[in-house]
Amino acid sequence: MQSYPIHELERLTGVKAHTIRIWEKRYGLVEPDRTDTNRRIYNGDQVRKLLNVVTLLSKGYKISKIAELTETQLHEEVLTDKTRWQGETLYIGYINELVKTMISFDETGFEHVFTTVAQRFGLYEAMVNVIYPFLKKIGVLWSVDKADPMQEHFATSIVKRKLMVAIDGLQPGTSTANKKFLLFLPEGELHEIGLLFANYIIKSKGYETLYLGQNVPDAHLEEFVRLLQPDYMLLFYIASGSKERVNAHIRELSKMSQHTQVLVTGNFELFDTEGIKLPNVRFLKGAQQLLQIIE
Repeated sequence: MQSYPIHELERLTGVKAHTIRIWEKRYGLVEPDRTDTNRRIYNGDQVRKLLNVVTLLSKGYKISKIAELTETQLHEEVLTDKTRWQGETLYIGYINELVKTMISFDETGFEHVFTTVAQRFGLYEAMVNVIYPFLKKIGVLWSVDKADPMQEHFATSIVKRKLMVAIDGLQPGTSTANKKFLLFLPEGELHEIGLLFANYIIKSKGYETLYLGQNVPDAHLEEFVRLLQPDYMLLFYIASGSKERVNAHIRELSKMSQHTQVLVTGNFELFDTEGIKLPNVRFLKGAQQLLQIIE
Protein backbone atom coordinates (compact mmCIF):
# COMPACT_ATOMS: atom_id res chain seq x y z
CA MET A 1 0.00 0.00 0.00
CA GLN A 2 1.22 3.49 -0.87
CA SER A 3 2.50 5.42 2.15
CA TYR A 4 2.78 9.18 2.62
CA PRO A 5 5.03 11.25 4.90
CA ILE A 6 3.34 14.12 6.67
CA HIS A 7 4.51 16.77 4.17
CA GLU A 8 2.80 14.79 1.40
CA LEU A 9 -0.34 14.51 3.50
CA GLU A 10 -0.20 18.27 4.03
CA ARG A 11 -0.03 18.86 0.28
CA LEU A 12 -2.82 16.45 -0.65
CA THR A 13 -5.26 17.59 2.03
CA GLY A 14 -4.34 21.26 2.33
CA VAL A 15 -4.09 20.89 6.12
CA LYS A 16 -0.93 22.10 7.82
CA ALA A 17 1.24 19.42 9.41
CA HIS A 18 0.95 21.17 12.78
CA THR A 19 -2.86 20.93 12.59
CA ILE A 20 -2.73 17.26 11.61
CA ARG A 21 -0.58 16.53 14.67
CA ILE A 22 -3.07 18.37 16.91
CA TRP A 23 -5.96 16.37 15.45
CA GLU A 24 -4.05 13.17 16.14
CA LYS A 25 -3.41 14.03 19.78
CA ARG A 26 -6.69 15.73 20.65
CA TYR A 27 -9.19 13.71 18.63
CA GLY A 28 -7.37 10.57 17.51
CA LEU A 29 -8.51 11.18 13.95
CA VAL A 30 -5.66 9.13 12.47
CA GLU A 31 -2.96 6.93 13.96
CA PRO A 32 0.05 6.97 11.66
CA ASP A 33 2.72 4.34 11.52
CA ARG A 34 6.31 5.32 12.30
CA THR A 35 9.54 4.85 10.41
CA ASP A 36 12.71 3.59 12.09
CA THR A 37 13.60 7.25 12.65
CA ASN A 38 10.17 7.91 14.25
CA ARG A 39 8.76 9.89 11.31
CA ARG A 40 5.02 9.72 10.72
CA ILE A 41 3.83 7.64 7.75
CA TYR A 42 0.20 7.58 6.57
CA ASN A 43 -1.56 5.08 4.34
CA GLY A 44 -4.13 5.69 1.61
CA ASP A 45 -7.10 5.04 3.90
CA GLN A 46 -5.89 7.72 6.29
CA VAL A 47 -5.42 10.20 3.43
CA ARG A 48 -8.96 9.54 2.21
CA LYS A 49 -10.32 9.97 5.73
CA LEU A 50 -8.62 13.34 6.15
CA LEU A 51 -9.91 14.45 2.74
CA ASN A 52 -13.43 13.66 3.95
CA VAL A 53 -12.73 15.64 7.12
CA VAL A 54 -11.55 18.63 5.08
CA THR A 55 -14.62 18.45 2.87
CA LEU A 56 -16.97 18.61 5.86
CA LEU A 57 -14.92 21.37 7.48
CA SER A 58 -15.33 23.47 4.34
CA LYS A 59 -19.09 23.06 4.72
CA GLY A 60 -19.01 24.46 8.25
CA TYR A 61 -18.83 21.31 10.37
CA LYS A 62 -16.90 21.56 13.65
CA ILE A 63 -13.83 19.35 13.98
CA SER A 64 -15.06 18.16 17.40
CA LYS A 65 -18.30 16.90 15.83
CA ILE A 66 -16.50 15.29 12.90
CA ALA A 67 -14.19 13.47 15.31
CA GLU A 68 -17.20 11.78 16.91
CA LEU A 69 -18.18 10.09 13.64
CA THR A 70 -17.08 6.58 12.77
CA GLU A 71 -15.33 6.21 9.42
CA THR A 72 -18.52 4.77 7.93
CA GLN A 73 -20.57 7.69 9.27
CA LEU A 74 -17.98 10.16 8.02
CA HIS A 75 -18.14 8.70 4.53
CA GLU A 76 -21.94 8.63 4.55
CA GLU A 77 -22.10 12.24 5.78
CA VAL A 78 -19.92 13.38 2.91
CA LEU A 79 -22.10 11.55 0.39
CA THR A 80 -25.36 12.75 1.96
CA ASP A 81 -24.21 16.34 2.24
CA LYS A 82 -23.09 16.50 -1.40
CA THR A 83 -26.56 17.51 -2.53
CA ARG A 84 -26.30 20.66 -0.38
CA TRP A 85 -22.80 21.74 -1.45
CA GLN A 86 -22.66 25.19 -3.01
CA GLY A 87 -20.07 27.61 -4.35
CA GLU A 88 -16.49 27.14 -3.20
CA THR A 89 -17.46 24.21 -0.97
CA LEU A 90 -18.83 22.40 -3.98
CA TYR A 91 -15.52 22.77 -5.83
CA ILE A 92 -13.52 21.66 -2.78
CA GLY A 93 -15.65 18.55 -2.49
CA TYR A 94 -15.09 17.57 -6.10
CA ILE A 95 -11.35 18.29 -5.90
CA ASN A 96 -11.06 16.04 -2.86
CA GLU A 97 -13.05 13.33 -4.64
CA LEU A 98 -10.57 13.45 -7.51
CA VAL A 99 -7.63 13.12 -5.10
CA LYS A 100 -9.27 10.15 -3.39
CA THR A 101 -9.93 8.32 -6.65
CA MET A 102 -6.40 9.13 -7.85
CA ILE A 103 -4.63 7.64 -4.84
CA SER A 104 -6.83 4.53 -5.17
CA PHE A 105 -6.20 4.26 -8.93
CA ASP A 106 -9.99 4.18 -9.29
CA GLU A 107 -10.40 4.96 -12.99
CA THR A 108 -14.18 4.52 -12.99
CA GLY A 109 -14.54 6.81 -9.99
CA PHE A 110 -12.19 9.44 -11.43
CA GLU A 111 -13.99 9.49 -14.77
CA HIS A 112 -17.35 9.70 -12.98
CA VAL A 113 -16.26 12.79 -11.03
CA PHE A 114 -14.83 14.42 -14.16
CA THR A 115 -17.99 13.74 -16.17
CA THR A 116 -20.19 14.98 -13.33
CA VAL A 117 -18.43 18.33 -13.01
CA ALA A 118 -18.22 18.79 -16.80
CA GLN A 119 -21.95 18.17 -17.16
CA ARG A 120 -22.83 20.32 -14.17
CA PHE A 121 -20.71 23.38 -14.98
CA GLY A 122 -19.66 22.94 -18.60
CA LEU A 123 -16.10 21.94 -19.50
CA TYR A 124 -14.63 25.45 -19.25
CA GLU A 125 -15.89 26.12 -15.70
CA ALA A 126 -15.06 22.56 -14.66
CA MET A 127 -11.46 22.94 -15.81
CA VAL A 128 -10.96 26.38 -14.22
CA ASN A 129 -12.64 25.67 -10.86
CA VAL A 130 -12.04 21.94 -10.30
CA ILE A 131 -9.51 20.28 -12.62
CA TYR A 132 -6.83 23.01 -12.52
CA PRO A 133 -6.98 23.35 -8.70
CA PHE A 134 -6.78 19.55 -8.47
CA LEU A 135 -3.69 19.47 -10.71
CA LYS A 136 -2.07 22.26 -8.69
CA LYS A 137 -2.78 20.35 -5.48
CA ILE A 138 -1.07 17.18 -6.70
CA GLY A 139 1.83 19.22 -8.08
CA VAL A 140 1.37 18.46 -11.77
CA LEU A 141 0.44 21.80 -13.26
CA TRP A 142 3.50 24.01 -12.76
CA SER A 143 6.10 21.61 -11.35
CA VAL A 144 7.42 18.08 -11.55
CA ASP A 145 8.13 15.20 -9.17
CA LYS A 146 5.63 16.38 -6.56
CA ALA A 147 3.23 13.44 -6.83
CA ASP A 148 3.85 9.73 -7.06
CA PRO A 149 4.75 9.26 -10.77
CA MET A 150 2.24 6.45 -11.28
CA GLN A 151 -0.57 8.45 -9.69
CA GLU A 152 0.38 11.54 -11.68
CA HIS A 153 0.34 9.62 -14.96
CA PHE A 154 -2.91 7.92 -14.03
CA ALA A 155 -4.71 11.21 -13.34
CA THR A 156 -3.26 13.28 -16.16
CA SER A 157 -3.84 10.58 -18.78
CA ILE A 158 -7.57 10.58 -17.99
CA VAL A 159 -7.79 14.38 -18.06
CA LYS A 160 -5.94 14.52 -21.39
CA ARG A 161 -8.20 11.83 -22.86
CA LYS A 162 -11.31 13.73 -21.79
CA LEU A 163 -10.01 16.97 -23.30
CA MET A 164 -9.12 15.25 -26.58
CA VAL A 165 -12.62 13.80 -26.83
CA ALA A 166 -14.13 17.24 -26.16
CA ILE A 167 -11.89 18.82 -28.82
CA ASP A 168 -12.80 16.15 -31.37
CA GLY A 169 -16.46 16.99 -30.77
CA LEU A 170 -15.99 20.62 -31.84
CA GLN A 171 -16.55 21.93 -35.33
CA PRO A 172 -13.25 22.73 -37.08
CA GLY A 173 -12.31 26.40 -37.21
CA THR A 174 -12.35 28.22 -40.52
CA SER A 175 -10.24 30.92 -42.07
CA THR A 176 -13.34 33.17 -42.08
CA ALA A 177 -12.87 33.57 -38.32
CA ASN A 178 -9.87 35.81 -39.20
CA LYS A 179 -7.62 34.40 -36.47
CA LYS A 180 -5.24 31.46 -36.73
CA PHE A 181 -3.49 30.07 -33.64
CA LEU A 182 -0.33 27.97 -33.53
CA LEU A 183 -0.13 25.97 -30.29
CA PHE A 184 2.88 24.01 -29.08
CA LEU A 185 5.11 23.18 -26.13
CA PRO A 186 8.77 24.11 -26.64
CA GLU A 187 11.59 21.61 -26.52
CA GLY A 188 11.75 19.84 -23.16
CA GLU A 189 8.15 20.62 -22.18
CA LEU A 190 5.85 17.60 -21.72
CA HIS A 191 2.95 18.83 -19.55
CA GLU A 192 0.26 19.06 -22.21
CA ILE A 193 -2.99 19.56 -20.29
CA GLY A 194 -2.87 23.36 -20.32
CA LEU A 195 -2.15 23.41 -24.05
CA LEU A 196 -5.01 21.00 -24.76
CA PHE A 197 -7.37 23.16 -22.71
CA ALA A 198 -6.25 26.28 -24.60
CA ASN A 199 -6.88 24.40 -27.84
CA TYR A 200 -10.38 23.55 -26.65
CA ILE A 201 -11.12 27.16 -25.69
CA ILE A 202 -9.92 28.58 -29.00
CA LYS A 203 -11.65 25.98 -31.18
CA SER A 204 -14.88 26.34 -29.19
CA LYS A 205 -14.95 29.98 -30.35
CA GLY A 206 -14.69 28.89 -33.98
CA TYR A 207 -11.07 29.81 -34.64
CA GLU A 208 -8.58 27.72 -36.55
CA THR A 209 -5.83 26.05 -34.53
CA LEU A 210 -2.59 24.43 -35.65
CA TYR A 211 -1.73 22.05 -32.83
CA LEU A 212 1.85 20.76 -32.74
CA GLY A 213 1.76 19.22 -29.24
CA GLN A 214 4.62 18.73 -26.81
CA ASN A 215 8.42 18.91 -27.01
CA VAL A 216 8.61 20.76 -30.35
CA PRO A 217 12.25 21.38 -31.37
CA ASP A 218 13.33 24.83 -32.52
CA ALA A 219 14.77 23.49 -35.78
CA HIS A 220 12.60 24.60 -38.73
CA LEU A 221 10.14 26.39 -36.42
CA GLU A 222 10.91 29.75 -38.04
CA GLU A 223 10.24 28.33 -41.50
CA PHE A 224 7.06 26.71 -40.23
CA VAL A 225 5.81 30.04 -38.87
CA ARG A 226 6.72 31.81 -42.12
CA LEU A 227 4.74 29.31 -44.21
CA LEU A 228 1.66 29.12 -42.00
CA GLN A 229 1.60 32.79 -40.97
CA PRO A 230 -0.42 32.33 -37.76
CA ASP A 231 -1.91 35.39 -36.11
CA TYR A 232 -1.04 34.04 -32.68
CA MET A 233 1.53 31.64 -31.28
CA LEU A 234 0.58 30.19 -27.88
CA LEU A 235 3.00 28.17 -25.77
CA PHE A 236 3.56 27.07 -22.18
CA TYR A 237 6.77 27.02 -20.15
CA ILE A 238 6.43 24.85 -17.07
CA ALA A 239 9.65 23.02 -16.26
CA SER A 240 11.95 23.49 -19.23
CA GLY A 241 15.02 24.97 -17.62
CA SER A 242 16.43 28.11 -16.07
CA LYS A 243 14.78 31.52 -16.08
CA GLU A 244 17.59 32.86 -18.28
CA ARG A 245 17.09 30.12 -20.88
CA VAL A 246 13.32 30.55 -20.98
CA ASN A 247 13.43 34.32 -21.42
CA ALA A 248 16.12 34.08 -24.08
CA HIS A 249 13.88 31.66 -25.95
CA ILE A 250 10.90 34.03 -25.69
CA ARG A 251 13.00 36.81 -27.23
CA GLU A 252 14.06 34.48 -30.06
CA LEU A 253 10.42 33.61 -30.79
CA SER A 254 9.51 37.29 -30.81
CA LYS A 255 12.26 38.00 -33.33
CA MET A 256 11.41 35.10 -35.64
CA SER A 257 7.70 35.95 -35.76
CA GLN A 258 7.45 39.75 -35.72
CA HIS A 259 4.02 39.70 -37.38
CA THR A 260 2.69 37.07 -34.98
CA GLN A 261 1.51 37.76 -31.45
CA VAL A 262 3.40 35.45 -29.05
CA LEU A 263 1.18 34.43 -26.13
CA VAL A 264 3.21 33.01 -23.25
CA THR A 265 1.86 31.29 -20.15
CA GLY A 266 2.77 28.65 -17.58
CA ASN A 267 5.05 28.98 -14.57
CA PHE A 268 5.39 32.73 -13.98
CA GLU A 269 8.43 32.18 -11.76
CA LEU A 270 10.33 31.55 -14.99
CA PHE A 271 9.31 34.79 -16.71
CA ASP A 272 11.01 38.18 -16.67
CA THR A 273 7.76 40.04 -17.26
CA GLU A 274 9.36 43.38 -16.39
CA GLY A 275 12.43 42.91 -18.55
CA ILE A 276 10.62 41.64 -21.63
CA LYS A 277 8.72 44.60 -23.08
CA LEU A 278 8.27 43.45 -26.66
CA PRO A 279 5.29 44.64 -28.74
CA ASN A 280 4.39 41.15 -29.97
CA VAL A 281 4.80 39.28 -26.65
CA ARG A 282 2.04 38.99 -24.08
CA PHE A 283 2.05 36.99 -20.86
CA LEU A 284 -1.25 35.31 -19.97
CA LYS A 285 -2.05 34.51 -16.34
CA GLY A 286 -5.05 32.32 -17.02
CA ALA A 287 -7.81 31.12 -19.28
CA GLN A 288 -9.81 34.30 -18.75
CA GLN A 289 -7.10 36.42 -20.36
CA LEU A 290 -7.03 34.07 -23.33
CA LEU A 291 -10.80 34.50 -23.67
CA GLN A 292 -10.41 38.27 -23.63
CA ILE A 293 -8.12 38.02 -26.69
CA ILE A 294 -10.35 35.78 -28.76
CA GLU A 295 -13.79 37.15 -27.88
